Amino acid sequence: MSNVETWWPHLTIAAKHRVLADLSAPIDAETAREIEAITGETAPSRLSPSDEAFIRTQVEAVD
Repeated sequence: MSNVETWWPHLTIAAKHRVLADLSAPIDAETAREIEAITGETAPSRLSPSDEAFIRTQVEAVD
């Protein structure tokens, strides 16, 4: 399974918005495809608590 630190910085703004809309929701198919393209690995179906914590530390303005 892919590591959030590897793929989060490379997601598109739209994908980041989709994830940030609800960190506890399942990862949508479009975002999963992006993660898989970035990592070459299967995307997680949801974020783990540690993934959520990492993303919270990385939040910046994503206009």
